[in-house]
Amino acid sequence: MYIENIKSPQDVKRLNYEQLNSMCDELRNALLEKLSAHGGHIAPNLGFLEATVALHYVFNSPVDKFVFDVSHQCYVHKMLTGRMEAFTNPEKYDLVSGYTEPSESEHDLFIVGHTSTSVSLACGVAKARDLKGGNYNVIAVIGDGSLSGGEAYEGLNNAAEAGTNMIIVVNDNQMSIAENHGGLYQNLKLLRETNGKAECNFFKSMGFDYVYLNDGNDVEKLIATFKSVKDTKHPVVVHINTLKGHGYKFAEQDKETFHWGMPFDLATGKPKVSYDGENYSDLTAEYLLSEMKKYPEIVGITAGTPTVFGFTPERRKKAGKQFVDVGIAEEHAVALASGIATNGGKPVFGVFSTFIQRAYDQLSQDLAINNSPAVILVFFGSLTSMNDVTHLCFFDIPLICNIPNIVYLAPTSKEEYFAMLNWSMRQNEHPVAIRVPVNGVIASHNPVDSDYSDLNRYQINKKGSKVAIIALGSFYELGEKTVDVLHKKYGIDATLINPRYISGIDSEMLDSLKHDHKLVITLEDGVLDGGFGEKITRFYGNSDMKVLNFGGKKEFVDRFDIDEFIRKNHLTAELIAEDVMNALK
Repeated sequence: MYIENIKSPQDVKRLNYEQLNSMCDELRNALLEKLSAHGGHIAPNLGFLEATVALHYVFNSPVDKFVFDVSHQCYVHKMLTGRMEAFTNPEKYDLVSGYTEPSESEHDLFIVGHTSTSVSLACGVAKARDLKGGNYNVIAVIGDGSLSGGEAYEGLNNAAEAGTNMIIVVNDNQMSIAENHGGLYQNLKLLRETNGKAECNFFKSMGFDYVYLNDGNDVEKLIATFKSVKDTKHPVVVHINTLKGHGYKFAEQDKETFHWGMPFDLATGKPKVSYDGENYSDLTAEYLLSEMKKYPEIVGITAGTPTVFGFTPERRKKAGKQFVDVGIAEEHAVALASGIATNGGKPVFGVFSTFIQRAYDQLSQDLAINNSPAVILVFFGSLTSMNDVTHLCFFDIPLICNIPNIVYLAPTSKEEYFAMLNWSMRQNEHPVAIRVPVNGVIASHNPVDSDYSDLNRYQINKKGSKVAIIALGSFYELGEKTVDVLHKKYGIDATLINPRYISGIDSEMLDSLKHDHKLVITLEDGVLDGGFGEKITRFYGNSDMKVLNFGGKKEFVDRFDIDEFIRKNHLTAELIAEDVMNALK
């Protein structure tokens, strides 16, 4: 065994090629053991394993600086930089993040979890080095899928002009999360087919020196290639052709499914836990496919995450030209949607909450200012849906609901969700975003409207007195539980309101509550600062009405215990009821 003796990159440098290859096998086996038991990014790490070993063999981290894009391919890097036990000892599996994390090691330069950033970050590192008279290598690692993002082009543009040491390793595995899309990939394909010798070369056209390696999973050839560019005095791109999922046949055969996954059976590749029953992703895709058959102007849009709204490879084929994957480019996706809508089409952009923040300027400038009637479906918007600090889904409410013209809706049930989606695709007055529920596919036991054109009209589903609970979207269920606790434990018959609209207030209804209520509480499954509840508080600011806002604190938290986090923010029915009683006193 070699890996048990690897405490730092210096230990890697002592091995010969035969030993390095044996170590790669051990690393792959250890990775698969952990990932099959724990889950995580599978195929990206398997495909970049040999390249990581070669980088640490040739360069001198942490003196030489590695900047990983997305950093979901950093597991082997962590294994070689003093964190091996977090991958070989099941009791320590949770000691490290799934992304680079400077608090863990001096070998990690940034907390990184979103894409297309490494070249820009590395440009800054190199600039600071040069200003201070430093003399070491700066290496940016970026995947071909990440090259579709606008920031990648901006970084490349700057790096090429800098005229100083900058090594950009392009890990080309012909995949994003799903398949790649975009004109750039035609040139990458040409470069692969010509062994890097094609006259038409995107990187050379920008001013980079260029080195190509076809055998990107051959550790000896990788070492030779990296040695050839070490200590370069000018920017150079090292383009390596790798196999995503390399060394595990199920990941090689189904790269999209194995990009990231929950625990799976090593022998079969099948998930250890299957999820039966309805989910909003599949339901949304089936609904949109049905609508596409009737209306050729409908188009589904994704920014590299097609299954977020259920568009599996089979469904993408069914949709044909009515489905567009723009690559990992949320900014372009929003602007594209605005252009389609302005010209009479019906775009529906499905996106994870954590990624919609990448397109703030486009939401404001390209979409909202033009009042383009596009539809945006925001999935996983919640305090508890993701708990990596790089992928928190806390912030979509304040981000979207404070942009003029955008109508942001929060359905509470399956029936309400599809009524809102149906309306949003047929109206032509506003850009509409819908925060897809995260608390399961729940059937409604309250009347559901089919028309939401009369904006900002809240719905009273239970009329009480003294206390009014305005429970938004996925937290409507929490509102129901709180009403029950207040009644059974404290004898209070509270009013329960489904606000439906995140982006506006129902002044008439809120004003009417002043007659027979002393306290209004708001519940929202997101960060409080700049959120929905603050709008209600501001409305009552010059009145005698007391208001309590319940949601999440504005903070970055990483790999938190969900139950503890919920209790800390007083987001259980019992704790909310206690706070209500204290406020009434």
